[in-house]
Amino acid sequence: MSEPLMSEPLVEPGQEGPVTISISRRVKPGCEAHYEDWLHGIIHAAGGFPGHMGVNVLKPSGATGGRYVLIYRFATWAQCQAWEDSETRADWVAKLGDLVEGEGERKRVTGLEAWFELPEVPAAKHAPRWKMSLLLIVVVFALVYPLQLIVLPLIPAWPHGLKTLVIAIIQVLLMTYLVMPRVTKALKAWLFV
Repeated sequence: MSEPLMSEPLVEPGQEGPVTISISRRVKPGCEAHYEDWLHGIIHAAGGFPGHMGVNVLKPSGATGGRYVLIYRFATWAQCQAWEDSETRADWVAKLGDLVEGEGERKRVTGLEAWFELPEVPAAKHAPRWKMSLLLIVVVFALVYPLQLIVLPLIPAWPHGLKTLVIAIIQVLLMTYLVMPRVTKALKAWLFV
């Protein structure tokens, strides 16, 4: 069973990652155990590809509209595309056979949009851009201001560009892995309305 091509890709070649893909599928009644075996297999296969950053699987619930949601991440667009274009993935998708009803619903995000992805949010739901922008302004300021006070005195002799790079690296890593997942979860009632 093939998956539909995205009519308007949200990510263009050459854009920086990470890239997050979510695919939601409705599994035919009685096929859940076979589908979960399929999930374990494709997840294991994807894990061997360069840039693979992990997978989340949501089982059917009210939040997912009764669908399974598979969310996977790659470090860059090119690495994600290598997985999606691979024979390995095509072989696994072909094994879906009669386990699912219809086609999978896909969503691909990259860069800042990925900071606002919540595992419990169905694949088609996303935060409005104005709310993402407002929240990012607040979070970036809240991180950069103290980072300047802490980091700059530790490296006073370094060139200005290198100091800026160090602060940018620390800020992006903190936002991606620590701050934004927590802030997004805490403000989900406001963000996703």
